[in-house]
Amino acid sequence: MAAYCPDILIQVSAIGAALNSFNKVLLAEHIRNCVADDIKVGKENEAIDELVQVLQKLMK
Repeated sequence: MAAYCPDILIQVSAIGAALNSFNKVLLAEHIRNCVADDIKVGKENEAIDELVQVLQKLMK
């Protein structure tokens, strides 16, 4: 059974990398759309505060 552990670890690592890539794309879209829209309507502070909170959670 121990022979499979390295394979599982590699697969889990690949899944983590795929999720990180997806998060990057999703974050970029959020900035381009939601954050930009909020800034356009004068909600700069709220948009920046929310973005900072999201980034802090992602960087844990």
